[in-house]
Amino acid sequence: MRDFHKFEVWQKAHGLTLAIYKITAAFPREERYGLTSQLRRAASSVPANLAEGCGRNGDAELASFCAIAAGSASELEYHLLLAKDLNLVKSEDFEDLSGRAAELKRMLSGLLRTLKANS
Repeated sequence: MRDFHKFEVWQKAHGLTLAIYKITAAFPREERYGLTSQLRRAASSVPANLAEGCGRNGDAELASFCAIAAGSASELEYHLLLAKDLNLVKSEDFEDLSGRAAELKRMLSGLLRTLKANS
């Protein structure tokens, strides 16, 4: 088992999740069960899957959870774009948050390559 807290990608994913929770707190009430929920679930899925993968045995299992986390990061990117297009997120906030999501995907891709090379 690995300590997920030590992974830089987990730390960044957790920070992005906190930022998503903060920005969605200002969304309209009618989006509570819509876009607010979708953004929060996609964002929190990334660090949660990394944590779960770290709790499993072996590189292959961690790699599987990293792939799921990468999918959630892509979902997050789309929901951020939708929120921007609906004028729920300012352009500068969109640029920051989507850039952070893209960085997570790059980091997850690198981690996946490393894990596959080790197996």
